Amino acid sequence: MGRVAKRQSKPDGEIVRYRIKVKGVVQGVGFRPFIYQLALTRQLKGSVLNSSQGVIIEAEGEKEKVLSFIRDIRTNPPPLSCITAFEWEELPALGANSFVILKSEELAVPAGGQAEREALIPPDVAICPDCAREMNNPSDRHYKYPFTNCTNCGPRFTITAEVPYDRINTSMASFAMCPACAAEYHNPCDRRFHAQPVACPVCGPQVELVTNRGEVVATSDWLKNCWNILQQGKILALKSLGGFHLACLARDRRAVQILRQRKGRQAKPFAVMCRDLSAAKKYCTVSDTEAALLQAKEAPIVILPKKPDGNLPAEIAPGLKTLGVMLPYTPLHLLLFAGPFDILIMTSGNYRELPLVKDNGPALNILGRLADYILWHDREIINRCDDSLVTVAVPAGRQAEKETMFLRRSRGYVPQSIFVPRPKNAPVILGIGGEMKNCFCFLKG
Repeated sequence: MGRVAKRQSKPDGEIVRYRIKVKGVVQGVGFRPFIYQLALTRQLKGSVLNSSQGVIIEAEGEKEKVLSFIRDIRTNPPPLSCITAFEWEELPALGANSFVILKSEELAVPAGGQAEREALIPPDVAICPDCAREMNNPSDRHYKYPFTNCTNCGPRFTITAEVPYDRINTSMASFAMCPACAAEYHNPCDRRFHAQPVACPVCGPQVELVTNRGEVVATSDWLKNCWNILQQGKILALKSLGGFHLACLARDRRAVQILRQRKGRQAKPFAVMCRDLSAAKKYCTVSDTEAALLQAKEAPIVILPKKPDGNLPAEIAPGLKTLGVMLPYTPLHLLLFAGPFDILIMTSGNYRELPLVKDNGPALNILGRLADYILWHDREIINRCDDSLVTVAVPAGRQAEKETMFLRRSRGYVPQSIFVPRPKNAPVILGIGGEMKNCFCFLKG
């Protein structure tokens, strides 16, 4: 996996310098802050930066410390990262006196061609426990802020226009950081060090509640209004991470029937969102494997067996003994579930057979005919991304084993690649999803 240039043996205490190139999902996952902190613990000098091809590191210091630094990067990278290529070479020592994070660089475009871009954009990540705690703490400046995030969680793929993954290349570019957010962003000891979507109520995106005619609901407490709307049996469209959801009370049979009628969806099951794992177990049987999936950073919809005594309307999943369940994965969802309910219909915001709506303008024109109210915000969704859908299966003859099967691989997993071993002389193969399915597979020897 690694490649090292030939070099002469040197005493361990002698100063050496290496350039290290790391490719894969290494941007937007806390990789540069990780490298920075690791270099400081080894008393190394040099730099780290994002480029269109990944992350480039130059590390200078005592030989054994530099080699230990390289080993740690390869064997213990940040949990959200995925290294696909790792190479290093020795350079002449420069006598650097500090370790710094440099401004990201773009590759030069060759004459008559295009710059090769190999950096991979990371998938979106469900809200982490630290951000959830801050959002529920009245003394924290992120209290009840629906766009709270950090290096360990939040939007990635859905807000990114191009690599390298920097704020200027995302839909957060139009939101200038306030002094408090900027201080966190530039503090190497802070959880939000170089977290590109960092924001707060002072400087970040804002939500707005409107009627299905686009009239602003004049109130400062949009959250209580949303609770009241749902409690009245009405349908709420809300702008989520990769597109709009349509929500209503799952226990309100009439609301579910109205949503099904408006959406033109006669029998296809609706997904639901439960407040937490305890609520999911109230309505469904949940194994340990399924519980882990529900609470994973990808937060997919998991197909679960319904409990007979769950007392949910049959109209949610007509004729089925299963239910597609997910847990809140954004701060906005968590805030919504502070209301007087523990389960909501949370289905994709679109008409039958049409793409998921992601922009505010189309939301009013399209979802205004499906929902009674719309909760939107001013952070642009650049890449549409529906909720992922998985099921846990037991292979025939292997009752002790359980496998996760994807019915839809999307938010939380996309655009991360699945690398398949191939012979070097194999032909190039392109496989694409059938009919309207846009998933593809590209194999190259």
